[in-house]
Amino acid sequence: MPTVEAWAEAFSRATDSDAELGAHGRHFSCTYMLDMEDRRVIVDMHRGKVEYINVDPAPLDAYQFALRAPAATWRGMGERVPAPMFHGIWAASFRKGLTMEGDLLVLMQNLRCLTRQIEILRETGVPV
Repeated sequence: MPTVEAWAEAFSRATDSDAELGAHGRHFSCTYMLDMEDRRVIVDMHRGKVEYINVDPAPLDAYQFALRAPAATWRGMGERVPAPMFHGIWAASFRKGLTMEGDLLVLMQNLRCLTRQIEILRETGVPV
């Protein structure tokens, strides 16, 4: 498994070069946490581009919303062809233990772009 720093670099590159995010991401500006049980990262997005990925967040590091799930759920979501119930955050929230917390209005305002980033995990994998 690559280091979390290598994953963050690959995820940033894939996000920043993605045609769909380039087309839809002009207003995709938010900060969110991916809590993968064994690993937490905070992704800071600005106008559809990754501004920064905090790969070792401290307890008081700020974010607007969080997606939390067991490591096994994230690994399933990171598969090239995910099994049923691992194909998106809604399916995973129904059956695989994913929860959404924080400012859910911001999550909903950015849902299409965030969904695309979750799909990008199929290219980059996940750091757990």
